[in-house]
Amino acid sequence: MTNESLQAQQRPAASKPSQPGKPGHSHGNLLLVFVALMMSMMLAALNQTILATALPTIVGELNGANLMLWVITAYILAATIMMPIYGKLGDQIGRKYLLVGAIIVFLVGSVIGALAPDMGWLIASRVVQGLGGGGLMILSQAIIADVVPARERGKYMGAMGGVFALASVVGPLLGGWFTEGPGWRWAFWINLPVGVLALIGALFFLKSRPVTMRPKLDFWGMLLMAAATTGLVLVSSWGGSTYAWSDPMIIGLIAGTVLAAVGFVLVERKTAEPIIPMSMFRDRNFIMTTIAGLLVSVAMFGALGYMPTYFQMATGVSATAAGLLMIPMMAALLASSMFSGILVSKTGRYKWMPVAGSAIVAVALLLMSFVHADTGVWVLCVYLGLLGLGLGLNMQILVLIVQNSFPLRQVGTATAANNFFRQIGATLGSAVVGSLFAHRLVDLLTDRLPTAAVAATGGGNSLTPDMVAHLPAPVHDVIVASYNEALMPLFLYMVPLALAATVLCLFVVEKPLATTLEPDVMPEAISEGNVMITAETEGNHPANTDLRGAEAGHR
Repeated sequence: MTNESLQAQQRPAASKPSQPGKPGHSHGNLLLVFVALMMSMMLAALNQTILATALPTIVGELNGANLMLWVITAYILAATIMMPIYGKLGDQIGRKYLLVGAIIVFLVGSVIGALAPDMGWLIASRVVQGLGGGGLMILSQAIIADVVPARERGKYMGAMGGVFALASVVGPLLGGWFTEGPGWRWAFWINLPVGVLALIGALFFLKSRPVTMRPKLDFWGMLLMAAATTGLVLVSSWGGSTYAWSDPMIIGLIAGTVLAAVGFVLVERKTAEPIIPMSMFRDRNFIMTTIAGLLVSVAMFGALGYMPTYFQMATGVSATAAGLLMIPMMAALLASSMFSGILVSKTGRYKWMPVAGSAIVAVALLLMSFVHADTGVWVLCVYLGLLGLGLGLNMQILVLIVQNSFPLRQVGTATAANNFFRQIGATLGSAVVGSLFAHRLVDLLTDRLPTAAVAATGGGNSLTPDMVAHLPAPVHDVIVASYNEALMPLFLYMVPLALAATVLCLFVVEKPLATTLEPDVMPEAISEGNVMITAETEGNHPANTDLRGAEAGHR
């Protein structure tokens, strides 16, 4: 049968008005599904920000300022490693019970963190949280792709970006309130009621599908990916600070990271079910958006992780006030994320958004790098608002572009792969900025403070905001100036990364957004509501040329 005949047979069935959900999902059910996914996103996003304002007090009480970066980096590293695994398994066996398992693991990590007696246990709890947290965002984004066509998905993805922004405001505020009230350990306990709500929503509102195949796990790929990712983080964290770049430890880690990365690529090219298929890198949009997302994430997490600490130490505000000072960034992120999502669903145009977003991020970073200790707080808040505006135009749209570039049966793997590299950027951002910040701060304090003051503060490791506020004026001013000089100039180093992301986004091909849900058909083939059976589709999926597989990808 010719392609023209196939098109003629299929066009009537496909030209019906598309619904924003799969069979079995009414609008009411879709709303319940979306609420459940929003709770999962809230849990993950809240966890990334709630410790930001509590961190100075935590590391001061546990005497571990030199390990401060690992409180953030340990979570991001574990989540990064798990993302492709969740994405691949979700495509193979469905996503409902994977999401349930991820929530449970995350809650176990929260309990460990709440009971942690020292920095070692605290960092271990963050690893466990990351093992579950890696699935929360990936599975939520993939489930939305299962039930909402790409053309309508923009507003849902924008709302998810809005949840991240909202949690990023609420998180620092809660962290500050807990620190000043019942204690920082409640920053972990608060995850339990939110997690239980997410768990109930996942169990009762999400639909599962029968498992008709035994999942094929890419064990060697997982092992090599974990080794390469861990090596990369250790090099970026230890190089030039804990160890000299010429130290055998760093050289060995670099060599091991390169070998693991090469081995991973070789394994993924040959294995039957790779967790990150190398074929995805043949798609221009995947390459451009993935690298751009990685570069922007370096800047985002470099600012998000350490600005509340800077506000407390350098401006003398309370932990709660430091959270409030992050509101301009998150409010702008929320507004631009929601606006961009609605605009995409209405117009179908999206390429200009990540281009403009990356450029705005570059401008914001440049302005922040010139902030001095005596710069008005309101000025820094304006710059943070500009940064949030750029991030909101960038983040969720890049995910949507990736999802629109692959058939629905691969959307989990594609989403996870894109987020994996974005999280690599987040890991590098938090690790590199945290390492440089801590190293520069200790050096500045050692050089500028009297020997007795250095000893009294443990070389800076035991400093808390309250302690700094009650120090004599000369010592206080030295510490404030040191915090400023240790952190703010680092943002200048990130400007070229944001500019590179802007250039990459210019090369994105603006493909029409799919308006129906077909698991085995490329999105551009169904973008106008008429299913076009291309030669590529017919050749790759001969069993699906009648397109009666709409429920096959139901998750």
